[in-house]
Amino acid sequence: MNRHYIFIDVDGTLVSYENELPESAVTAIKLAQKNGHKVYTVTGRSKAEMYEEILSIGFDGYIGGNGSYIESDGEVISERSLSYEDCRRIVDWLHDKGLEFYLESNDGLYGSEHFAERAQKTIQVYTARKGNKEADKITVKEAFPDMIFGENLYREKVNKISFVLNDFSDYLEAREVFSDFRVGTWGGAGETALFGDVALDNIDKQTALDLLMTHLKESNKHTIAFGDAKVDIPMLEYCKTGVAMGNGGPDIKEIADYITDDVENDGLYNAFKHFGLI
Repeated sequence: MNRHYIFIDVDGTLVSYENELPESAVTAIKLAQKNGHKVYTVTGRSKAEMYEEILSIGFDGYIGGNGSYIESDGEVISERSLSYEDCRRIVDWLHDKGLEFYLESNDGLYGSEHFAERAQKTIQVYTARKGNKEADKITVKEAFPDMIFGENLYREKVNKISFVLNDFSDYLEAREVFSDFRVGTWGGAGETALFGDVALDNIDKQTALDLLMTHLKESNKHTIAFGDAKVDIPMLEYCKTGVAMGNGGPDIKEIADYITDDVENDGLYNAFKHFGLI
């Protein structure tokens, strides 16, 4: 059996939109590793959001910040982040605009002064869109249990800065002001987006996988990627085999080589079986 490199998105792929981790997914990963395969998470989450329930699975590596940070077998392969000056510039603009935000870094999530209050309804809308029937009860503290408040918001080694959109025009203005960065949205498509974010340009999940495999002196011949959203498409396009989750969006399903079941319905386990990884 050839050793495969398996790359798994986290939200909507490894864990459900309610942040529940299926036991079948853990079983599949551990069995695949026992069979000699290497398994990596590839996520927009910074390491501070990779909670113990996920880390304790024992992955062979981690790619975070949608490609800005790469770790393999405990070794940091690449780390690209906003500089102190970048962070200060973005934070000052957000303050001037009256937009609440949080900094995403590997050592913590740092919330702006009124993020917890301002983001409450936005987080509930976001969670409801992901299928949580009790979304109206979710608090920012529950959504981001380890978020830190009251700390200096001018920092180094920030992977990304996410901010609550008061209006879609906030994103359009940010894209114009920070044209030298990658400015995106999440929580919805187009004018239904709930958040904007700012990060370094020319980094995505595909560039990260290419860098990792080059470091490992491996080709993409025996690679397989799992995802559920548009941000995962570059990863699926890079890998030899791309798998979309049943709960994934139409765009990623259109380009996938295979569509498995929903994350809650043993989607990872069933796909691992289908491809003979376990």
